[in-house]
Amino acid sequence: MEPLDLIPAPSRSREVPPPGLDPLDTDTQLEAQPGTEGVARWFRATIGAATGLPFPDGNDDDNRIVLSIEPGLAPEGYRIVIDGYARRIQGGSAAGVFWGAQTFRQLLGPDAYRRAPIGPRGRDWYVPTVVIEDEPRFPWRGLLLDVARHFLPKDDVLRYVDLLAAHKLNVLHLHLTDDQGWRVEIRRHPRLTEVGAWRPRTKRGHRASELWYDTPHGGFYTHDDIREIVAYAAERHVRIVPEIDLPGHAQAAIAAYPELGNTDVVDTSALSVWDTWGVNPNVLAPTDTTLRFFEEVLEEVLDLFPSPYIHLGGDECPKDQWKASPTAQSRIKELGLADEYELQSWFIRHFDRWLAERGRRLIGWDEILEGETTSLGLAPGATVASWRGYAGGMAAAEAGHDVVMCPEQHVYLDHRQHGGPDEPVPIGFVRTLEDVYRFDPVPPGLSPEAAAHVIGTQANAWTEAMETRARVDYQVFPRLAAFAEVAWSTGLPAPAERDFADFERRMGVHYRRLDALGVDYRPPSGPLPWQRRPGVLGRPIEGPPPNV
Repeated sequence: MEPLDLIPAPSRSREVPPPGLDPLDTDTQLEAQPGTEGVARWFRATIGAATGLPFPDGNDDDNRIVLSIEPGLAPEGYRIVIDGYARRIQGGSAAGVFWGAQTFRQLLGPDAYRRAPIGPRGRDWYVPTVVIEDEPRFPWRGLLLDVARHFLPKDDVLRYVDLLAAHKLNVLHLHLTDDQGWRVEIRRHPRLTEVGAWRPRTKRGHRASELWYDTPHGGFYTHDDIREIVAYAAERHVRIVPEIDLPGHAQAAIAAYPELGNTDVVDTSALSVWDTWGVNPNVLAPTDTTLRFFEEVLEEVLDLFPSPYIHLGGDECPKDQWKASPTAQSRIKELGLADEYELQSWFIRHFDRWLAERGRRLIGWDEILEGETTSLGLAPGATVASWRGYAGGMAAAEAGHDVVMCPEQHVYLDHRQHGGPDEPVPIGFVRTLEDVYRFDPVPPGLSPEAAAHVIGTQANAWTEAMETRARVDYQVFPRLAAFAEVAWSTGLPAPAERDFADFERRMGVHYRRLDALGVDYRPPSGPLPWQRRPGVLGRPIEGPPPNV
């Protein structure tokens, strides 16, 4: 059969004889069986807008598309049947039907990704006569967007929800707080956004650069913005996972409320929202006041985000202030802890239990494992996002914790895509499209029981050097397409045996889809003139990344 050029590649597909094309026209009906009404809304609003076809309700003609839930399919699995009769898009759930609709959109061609028809309105569209059956490898297929370092307005976040959905990715992890900005309204503590959402200037490039943007930078999402983002994503079967980073990466919060910091070590009232990058020494004080403050923050966060997972960071927390703080040392002694590392574990475990009591699950970076061997270890429901390599995730999985694999050596999309001199603000290791395509979230050496705890994988886009939406697009695409196939496709062989040439061929069509969507991706031939950033300092790391 003719190649279908689908990304992610489906598990099974076959041509329906005789091979041919099935036309859709202005009379093509859309029948939404029970449970698929939301998919039908999306179909008409998105595919209907691109094609100019109205897709009226109907169930009395073979010239129709039938959306239905078939319990025999995997929960997110789908089946598409185009055989000259009524076209069927079936799923094991509404999510499965939606992913099938996304594949149907790909079958229509790149122009189905536009917002309005570019040909005569009412012209016929064609899909090949095929049967496709597919289901995802992992239930967690995510992208982290760091909106703290550089704020992305609400409409840009909604756009990324659509881009994830188009690639069958189903988790958008929003990094909402950091030293450089607090991005979610907390009505009980308004200074978090009145003060913490704004910085007077911004380092341009790597922190060693001497360049600055002297324009103030900031922004935040109101409660209503968040509710809109969550509802928009839910209609597209994408879960929004919020991250409130603690006890490190907290200078924006301390600038807004100085009592949250280690006031017996530094003059926290003199701190402002940080304007540069790196690991910040100003961390939260381990006091009852701080604990209650963040419980109040999380009470509002839980009301806004229905996600069962709440990310609390837990990474890169320097211990110098705690070592020098009489208050912190008194708390260590009071709790019978060994050192400042156990103090951090106690801090995380407090919120781990607090979330569990409210029916939610903590997820944090792999540093939350520190202290796991003590009585302060994580609750059974805690999930680990393994970013420093595979090792943390492997240890967590062997200990019975669920794991999301996101090792920086493989899927940090802020890392550069090429070693050439024109790469804008080159950060980290070279991670090409092929490198990402050959990533595997389940490392060799895991026991079968531990491998079952790898619930998924996530690519991370940290935005220190991505000051605009176009810069985010450049770093994320086209590599997110390769990542999507890794996260979704169940039939991928071992990394070294994957057919990258075939993926590259399919990308020839996918670039046209991205063009129709207006994505400022990195072209295969290298950055376009306006995508370069000559003279802006990066921090390239030479050689292959360590496999840790």
